[in-house]
Amino acid sequence: MGKTIGILGGMGPLATADLFRKITLLTDAACDNEHIRVYIDSNARIPDRTAAILSGGPDPVPEMASALRSLERCGADCVIMPCNTAHYFLPRLQAMTSLPFLSMLEATAKTCAKDFPGQTAAILATKGTLATGLYEKALNAQGVHCLVPDEGEQDVLMHLIYDVVKASKPLMPEQAHWEALLRGLRAKGADYFVLGCTELPIVAQELPQAGPFIDPTAELARAAIRFCGYETME
Repeated sequence: MGKTIGILGGMGPLATADLFRKITLLTDAACDNEHIRVYIDSNARIPDRTAAILSGGPDPVPEMASALRSLERCGADCVIMPCNTAHYFLPRLQAMTSLPFLSMLEATAKTCAKDFPGQTAAILATKGTLATGLYEKALNAQGVHCLVPDEGEQDVLMHLIYDVVKASKPLMPEQAHWEALLRGLRAKGADYFVLGCTELPIVAQELPQAGPFIDPTAELARAAIRFCGYETME
């Protein structure tokens, strides 16, 4: 019997659904019975991670721990989180369980090093993620050069993430903002873009624009599939 995956989700719900979809699409399976058993706790009550980091908002860890306990009771063999910013709290969560957490940031950094050697990544993420330096540390550990959006560019990203995707608003009116953001980062030396918030792959899918992009949600899905002993679709 293969290993199982636990998704500590709800951060946000659409990003959680996107991760599950990618696990399904990226698993090399010929029929239903060849897929991985996946447990999902989409706990939308988890407080906002960026607010907790930047402005002393409510601590998200108690609600995250509640979801973690649910996944333990289900019998998950590993835990993954479809939220980049939530990885700031990963050391506290890992101390609460013997289940291994698979890091979205580490999986992404390894792919950047392998697929784009010697090139510069632009990190597209929430202000919370960028303030912690989470991605910079992960990328630097793999020898990947990166740049960070300036304050105005971060405002555009926060608008797309919070005011559009999380608010279930249409993305098409945002096409010009998205194009200008990427164009500006290319002018600063970006060769490719890390979609370092789990809402951003949804933006990239619906607002086509030349990348190349690295999708951390897909990289996390691949890491979880391999952990469970399954092959991935490339």
